Amino acid sequence: MIAFLRGRFLPRCARLGAITLMWATCAHAELSLLPYPQHLQQHEGSFVLNKQVVLDAPADARGREIAGFLRDAIRVQAGVSLPEHAKAGDGTRIELRIDPAVRGDEAYRLTVTPQRITLSASSDKGLFWGVQTLRQLMPRQPSSQSVASIPALQIDDAPAFVYRGHMLDVGRHFYPLAFVKKQIDLMSYYKLNTFRWHLTEDQGWRIEIKKYPNLTKFGAWRTEPDGSRHGGYYTQDQIRELVEYARQRNVMVIPEIEMPGHSSAAVAAYPQLSCSKKPIDVPNGWGVFKHVYCVGDEAAFTFVQDVLDEVIPLFPAPYMHIGGDEVPAGAWADCSSCAPLMQKLGIKDEAGLQSYFVKRIQTYLAGKGKTMIGWDEILEGGVDRSAVIEIWRGEAEGRKALANGNRIVNAGPYYLDSPLSELTLEAIYRVNPLGDPQYAAQRERVLGAEAPLWSEHADPLNAEAMLYPRLLAFAERLWRGGAVNAAAFADFRQRLQAQYAQLDAWQVGYGPEDRNLVEYSMSSNDRHDGWQLHAKRGFDDLQNHYTTDGSEPSAASPYFTEVLDVAAPGTIRVTPFRQGRPYQHPRTFKLSSNLALGGSVSFDPSPSPRYSKNSATALIDGVLGSDEFKDGAWLGWEETDPRITVDLHRPTAVREISIGLLQRAESWVLLPAQVSFSVSDDQVHWTPLQTVTPTPVGLDKQAHLQRVAFSAVQPLSTRFIRIEVQRHSKLDGRNTWTFADEILVR
Repeated sequence: MIAFLRGRFLPRCARLGAITLMWATCAHAELSLLPYPQHLQQHEGSFVLNKQVVLDAPADARGREIAGFLRDAIRVQAGVSLPEHAKAGDGTRIELRIDPAVRGDEAYRLTVTPQRITLSASSDKGLFWGVQTLRQLMPRQPSSQSVASIPALQIDDAPAFVYRGHMLDVGRHFYPLAFVKKQIDLMSYYKLNTFRWHLTEDQGWRIEIKKYPNLTKFGAWRTEPDGSRHGGYYTQDQIRELVEYARQRNVMVIPEIEMPGHSSAAVAAYPQLSCSKKPIDVPNGWGVFKHVYCVGDEAAFTFVQDVLDEVIPLFPAPYMHIGGDEVPAGAWADCSSCAPLMQKLGIKDEAGLQSYFVKRIQTYLAGKGKTMIGWDEILEGGVDRSAVIEIWRGEAEGRKALANGNRIVNAGPYYLDSPLSELTLEAIYRVNPLGDPQYAAQRERVLGAEAPLWSEHADPLNAEAMLYPRLLAFAERLWRGGAVNAAAFADFRQRLQAQYAQLDAWQVGYGPEDRNLVEYSMSSNDRHDGWQLHAKRGFDDLQNHYTTDGSEPSAASPYFTEVLDVAAPGTIRVTPFRQGRPYQHPRTFKLSSNLALGGSVSFDPSPSPRYSKNSATALIDGVLGSDEFKDGAWLGWEETDPRITVDLHRPTAVREISIGLLQRAESWVLLPAQVSFSVSDDQVHWTPLQTVTPTPVGLDKQAHLQRVAFSAVQPLSTRFIRIEVQRHSKLDGRNTWTFADEILVR
């Protein structure tokens, strides 16, 4: 213990104050290991890395592979090239060895003395994790002297959980293979051992299946609402390449092939897979879709089994994830073959049909030597206890799975697509994977946890800001386990600071720890003759590059930090940049000068406070809303008919009045049935002008924006304008919403 407090450790720690905090926090932070080992004792002195050091390793193929990985790391990080072949003698050396006395499949023991580094493990998995710890103990950049020192110490280490996973959804947005490899590198460096590849979705099929070429010819591509094409897929050779790349880095790759739901892309490629047999397009919106595999049609099972027969050989992992979630109610209602099947099997409802599908696929996978993983919905209707259940709907589902005898993986608390301001670094760190008493009581069946990144709003440009540093807090907790407190988080956070330089060197576009990367808001200025664009930044060095002609901002575009004055109407696009590169897609603001600017607005009833922070000006600030009703420009009313009154503050000649309206049917946001316009000089006597019916649109997954207007043949003079909106009734038994955008008066 005394050695820990000597020399270079004391000055920095002393600045922290109390000696107990110094011991708990500073000793860890000085070494900046992440995840921090279970047991570490530091000694006097250090081991000097130079070109005379010999590297010994097991002679088997994996031993040679791990030795080569370490040799490359020493050359890159320390600038030291070790000899390829060991020499006899007693010189300084690094010894990697298999030792059955080290307990645990992923455990390792690392001993560093001035003469020797000895890394022992009972398996090659533990040996590799020890090498990753050794990498973190080495310099991150080579010195000019081509030597480096590693502090003398002993580490005894092993993970708390056997399943430490990250899932990447490549179905909704496609990620190039190079991006996926980069994430495997990062996972391995921080000792995450399971990568789940969400390869199929409603919005895209991403894996080549040779027997069904239309899956990638048609199912891998979609037409976006703006007319552009998005898509891509991985060939089977690329899949093998990635799986091998991950294996070398101690990461197991588990594929997810969604079934029976989330299958619209497959149905678009082969319409006969659905019960309706009707052609569809690959969806370009988000939500839950009704286009699922037809459980009553034997051809659907033939297709799924053929697909699995090509997928299984590509992935040596013992697991296969089938999804099994979110089959919408009524998906099999219009099915001529489902009713006879239900009668034959004694199935009472659609939940029973889904259970039949899942059980049948589980049996098929078991025959291929694979253990099925599925989301917790597969518990409904019963599932064999050999299946692994991934929990996303809360601990109650986890308790059901454990009561059924299943093993579980906890994912619900770790959804990394959650905003940084809501799921902060500390919030992730403080999650205890064994927090539920039943989880703790059945510890052997809690395999671990997984941090998914769903990609509705993530793609290669902005995904890393969602992943990091939160994924590092997840890695720390899943490796170390145990209880958490403020001191433990402070310790972790201090060690994390040293990781940022490494992430910068690897060009990882990480986000802030407890706030969103940037929050933009546009409002009219106090004089109502222009606007101000405000940026609440998550990083002090973030620059907001912008254009005023609607073009894409670049690093060469002008930028501001916190406030930009905008004098003229038009289209402003703004992109946050750090270190010369964009971190998000542009945010677009459309500005319109009109007679309502500088007026005031009132509502009966008041809008929901959830969607705009400034309802007093949201509809009369000249800022037009996007197709996203959460962008701050929209006001929403649930299951009510809003009456909106605008006071222009003086009699004004008016030719046109319009209001923006939105439909997002998957969120129960509907265009109204009708919109009525009226005017008044005194707010007592009102003159009706016109009642307008919005243009009907389908109940699809698209965002539909309409501007409903009254136009006068001759200008009329008025001070007050009233717009009354009559909503549509319930949709699928749910209350509907009315969303209104900018009121323009000309």
